[in-house]
Amino acid sequence: MSEAIPVPLGCGVLTISDTRSAGDDTSGNLLAHSLAQAGHQCVRRDIVRDDIYQIRRIISDWIADPEVQVILTTGGTGFSHRDHTPQAILPLLDREIPGFGELFRQISYTEIGSSTIQSRAFAGSANQTLIFCLPGSNNACDTAWTKILREQLDSGHGPCNFASQFKNREEEA
Repeated sequence: MSEAIPVPLGCGVLTISDTRSAGDDTSGNLLAHSLAQAGHQCVRRDIVRDDIYQIRRIISDWIADPEVQVILTTGGTGFSHRDHTPQAILPLLDREIPGFGELFRQISYTEIGSSTIQSRAFAGSANQTLIFCLPGSNNACDTAWTKILREQLDSGHGPCNFASQFKNREEEA
């Protein structure tokens, strides 16, 4: 049996925060480093204030960019009055991936208990770009990466993964 050739994906990491800067963006750094370790390329990286229209502007640009196949956001998915990531991004999606948020909260429950109910983590796709919206804590980003995303963005993971759809598109082109 031959080994599948890994599919490196072009990714964007967007930190959504009113307080983070390039010097202290630990969750964005964690995600960018994790992507690189897995053989993917971080082709876009930015920090934006938690403002619905600024978030939509960047996400819309990245969705339209053929280099960006996957977007990971960190921050703005909580339940406070300043958390706007779901309101900003959900209207841009062509379809949701409901299992992502459900699985993330199930896994998080074992780590943080009932506080996981305040997470509005979600995922979907728009213009054939996958978008995963994560909480802003390092622990939440690490949990999402190590227990869900690393495998689902690995073209060798079975029985299925998201990376394979990009390989199939390249073969069709």
